[in-house]
Amino acid sequence: MKQSINKLILILILDLFLAFNAILAFQEVDDEREFTYVNDSSTGPEQWGDIKEEWGKCKNGTMQSPIDLLNERVEMVSHLGQMKRNYKPSNATLINRGHDMMLKWIDGAGTIEINGIDYELKQCHWHSPSEHSLNGKKFDLEVHLVHESKSGMVAVIGIMYKLGRPDNFLSQINEHLGKLIDALEVEKVVGMIDPRTIKIGSRKYYRYKGSLTVPPCTEDVIWTIVNKVRTVSREQVKLLRDAVHDKSKRNSRPIQSTNQRKVELYRPDDQEQN
Repeated sequence: MKQSINKLILILILDLFLAFNAILAFQEVDDEREFTYVNDSSTGPEQWGDIKEEWGKCKNGTMQSPIDLLNERVEMVSHLGQMKRNYKPSNATLINRGHDMMLKWIDGAGTIEINGIDYELKQCHWHSPSEHSLNGKKFDLEVHLVHESKSGMVAVIGIMYKLGRPDNFLSQINEHLGKLIDALEVEKVVGMIDPRTIKIGSRKYYRYKGSLTVPPCTEDVIWTIVNKVRTVSREQVKLLRDAVHDKSKRNSRPIQSTNQRKVELYRPDDQEQN
């Protein structure tokens, strides 16, 4: 009897250990200084998979992100349904990860629902130029809203920007970013931030299965890319890069092969639009 109980305890501990490791594998690295975005460097994007064994998917994965959302391979659908966002204000912290600025909500900031599963909004960060492209065209900035389910699965919403009017959401943290430039701090508490002010502006979106775009490049990430390209000011793009202090003008991973993956474009049918 005692041996059976001990065996059961060991099995439970092993299950918890494997579940914890699975969740960790889905998380982006917090310290990005071990890799770079310099193409000819030994730590550049083409070498990420060789830097650490656990980053092997960056080299050998078959569902990597970002991709080009080319019209010829996109299937228009209406069954995906409208994006269901249920966000809320929450206290947040700005963190310099080494190559990007991450805004992390301390207690979560609400959820999105995908296929009946709730994914909690954990953080957002910015890449310039954009990582994804539309018909071969990249834009000036891309924000990633990173969500996580209770089981540790990840869903990311990507929004791309071109130069123009300032972005209202970024305007909320402009002052905090400026202070990070002057103080060379790694982390700054910014207080209550409302993600509902992140504008999407279109019901249409692309959906595909991909990966994290930074090591460990874990796959099976659900990507939702907003169809509408919004605007951001040149000063805001520069502020995001200057706050990082890595002396680089870019932090976007090159386009990856689609490997015949299905890419869908959700377009509301006539009934939904009425």
